[in-house]
Amino acid sequence: MEGNELLSLKEKSNKDCILWDNGCTVYGVRPVQCVTFPFWESILASEETWEIAASGCPGINSGITHSKEAIMQKIKLRSKYPIINKTGVEV
Repeated sequence: MEGNELLSLKEKSNKDCILWDNGCTVYGVRPVQCVTFPFWESILASEETWEIAASGCPGINSGITHSKEAIMQKIKLRSKYPIINKTGVEV
């Protein structure tokens, strides 16, 4: 997302989420940002953006296969809580 700034959870110096410690420490009460990952429009935009995200996340392309219905529910949830950059623009 060149040229855009994203508002996200703070990261550790190694880019891990601050809520990660050999697993998600708040899994049961994760923020929408986490619940809906990787089913974000920016990641689902193309096969290329999906593979770019997968190259940085060992969970993408492994584990359970999500149904179309489950993915659509996450997209719908995400649309209720969009990420807004600090200039007020949805990203």
